[in-house]
Amino acid sequence: MRRTKIVATIGPASRDPETLARMVDAGMDVVRLNFSHGSHDQHRETAQMVREAANRAGRPVAILQDLPGPKLRIGPLADDRVDLNLGDVVTFTCGEDDPPPGTATRMSITWDGLADAMEPGDVLYLADGTVRLRTLASRPGEVDAEVEIAGSVASRQGLNIPGPVDQLPAVPAEDLEHLKAGLAIGVDLVALSFVRRPEDITSVREHTRVPLIAKIEKPQAVARAEEILRAADCVMVARGDLGIELPIEEVPMVQKRLLRLAGSLARPAITATQMLDSMVHSSRPTRAEVTDVANAILDGTDAVMLSQETAVGAYPVGAVAMLDAIARQTEKEAPYRRWNESRVARDARDPSYTVAHSACEAARDLELDALVVPTLSGRSVRLVSAHRPNVPIYALSPGKETVRRCGLMWGVRAASLRRHEVTEELIADAARRVVELGWLQPGQRVGITAGLPSGRPGSTSLFQVQTLPQPGETWPT
Repeated sequence: MRRTKIVATIGPASRDPETLARMVDAGMDVVRLNFSHGSHDQHRETAQMVREAANRAGRPVAILQDLPGPKLRIGPLADDRVDLNLGDVVTFTCGEDDPPPGTATRMSITWDGLADAMEPGDVLYLADGTVRLRTLASRPGEVDAEVEIAGSVASRQGLNIPGPVDQLPAVPAEDLEHLKAGLAIGVDLVALSFVRRPEDITSVREHTRVPLIAKIEKPQAVARAEEILRAADCVMVARGDLGIELPIEEVPMVQKRLLRLAGSLARPAITATQMLDSMVHSSRPTRAEVTDVANAILDGTDAVMLSQETAVGAYPVGAVAMLDAIARQTEKEAPYRRWNESRVARDARDPSYTVAHSACEAARDLELDALVVPTLSGRSVRLVSAHRPNVPIYALSPGKETVRRCGLMWGVRAASLRRHEVTEELIADAARRVVELGWLQPGQRVGITAGLPSGRPGSTSLFQVQTLPQPGETWPT
């Protein structure tokens, strides 16, 4: 059983039923819908295809909505792409409602405050930092900039400017409209882009109860990472923009610190951007990319994410299968004992942390075959997952949304279970269910967590070791 989860972005290369079904079969656990591109109707159709593919495969797949956030973007371009050459001068027009298609000499930008924020000598980046321009002059509604590093630019790509983005609203009105559309199609998780402060998370939480993922892409977010992670449900180390906003040589250690912090706070973490970037065009990744994925896993990431590799790449199914293979091999060497003993900072006021830690120790010391975790909200299984046991974690929940969201949690396989109000009945039914599903066999020993009273979220305080009965034996009650 692979423990590290795989998130894959859906785009033109993967947005058809057959490819989606093959990606699910190859190991895709979570689908990412990038709302910076495509229409709401397209995302609705994609979500329906994902649900159908998951149903055919017989396993849950979560849908993650990625909101654009307060990011500057250029407008549409003629033929969707232009080449910028060294020394070219580009005029950016600011905040037009319906701009004409841009060219190599004139492009629109979504933010009407750009001209007021820029001064001669300021740097602008396009195409994930591969194209650099320097400001020559600004005037009301326009900015002139000269190309210092040439390259190709596509429609709606982001524009990075260290500093002025702070003047943008934390949660643009467009994001809230995207959020409504995402909730209408039943997304399971929502990622917030360019988070800078914990209030960016709490302001969106007023509009939804869906778990929120804080994307760490700004220096301000790195500086306030602990506050932000405490406010969020999950974290994404989004290395693309982070590598533009910070000196690129700082990114590896920032990644390690964020993964360590996420583990300490028992927050699932996603490592993203260019994990297998060469597979956009090649059927095999580079050795460096394989090593990068393996190191993220050994550093404690819950999930690894594919972006262009599956959205526009030539080998979307192969990229998922490659992540699956790398994860399975790497997990053989993972430091499970050290993770279990010291990864999570336990909360002395909350018995759920102690139960999760003890369950993982018991799994190792008693050589249990699995941990079975009935859960309503998913919190109990998240805490067990954070402690990184060396056995499978089987989550059972009456909530289909909770079952799907477990797809982001390290080491967790999830299925449905009817709701129980009596703890003894819950434990007995959980033991029956894992055998019915074929996950375990009679005679195997498992640890089962439960809450007192049963049926109340956040009440996990009990751990019981059981031997699953042979056929004909009385089930535990």
